[in-house]
Amino acid sequence: MESANAVPPRASTQSMRLMLYIAGVLVFLIGIPLFLLTEQTQSYFAWTISSHLTAAFLGASYWSSCVLEIVAARQRLWASARVAVPAVLLFTALTLVISLLHLDKFHFDSPAWHTRAGTWAWMVVYALVPLVLSYLLIAQWVRPGPDPARRARLSMGILLILGSQAVLFIPLGIGLLVAPTTVAGLWPWALTPLTGRAIGAWLVGIGVAAAHGVYENDVKRIRPLSWSSFVMGLLHLVALARYPGEVVWTEMKLWLYVGFLLSMVAVGLMGFRQSRTR
Repeated sequence: MESANAVPPRASTQSMRLMLYIAGVLVFLIGIPLFLLTEQTQSYFAWTISSHLTAAFLGASYWSSCVLEIVAARQRLWASARVAVPAVLLFTALTLVISLLHLDKFHFDSPAWHTRAGTWAWMVVYALVPLVLSYLLIAQWVRPGPDPARRARLSMGILLILGSQAVLFIPLGIGLLVAPTTVAGLWPWALTPLTGRAIGAWLVGIGVAAAHGVYENDVKRIRPLSWSSFVMGLLHLVALARYPGEVVWTEMKLWLYVGFLLSMVAVGLMGFRQSRTR
């Protein structure tokens, strides 16, 4: 029998949950001009993206991140929500650095007021979110209470897929961040230094989230990641179908990319199935 004085499991703080809701709304809004107004980034985004497939890739990533953050915000226990936070914090910090490195590409001097406003909003969001999220993460970690026991370990299939994503995406993302011109040859379509680094930040974030999912090793704890992976895989496949002319379909690197998109969908489906079975 459990002691009457047992400490309850550590809950997510209200501030952290609110921040995740806010972040989810922000990334949804950022994804609109990228995924819906893909060919008009010169007017509706912080910088012009000449590759429509790259713009759609970024939009799909932002919308899947919205799913990650909203689902995490709905979890009352910290153990069930935290798979989203380190990856989001790392991604926002990297994106801030990338933005500062490429300020000359941004639309600060655009004649259209809405373009200038969106560009400044981008900079403000990425300057503030890493600071606020870092503070909230520290406050969350020092909150007392244990984690609940892992009651539904991940299947070997999910662990292998997540582990493979981490092993591939993190080094590739770091390579694009550090040497985008050199490493861009490994990517299925053409990248500029700015878009290469932008995609690199996403790959590092995805890889860290996948590695975190392996560490958590529990169906309920990776629920935000399962939903996000499923949506990300589908949206990226849609982006590829929209702009098939930007890739060479006979290249092996393209089919490796498609394979990893399918693996993201598989993580979601396998997570859903195991959760329902449990």
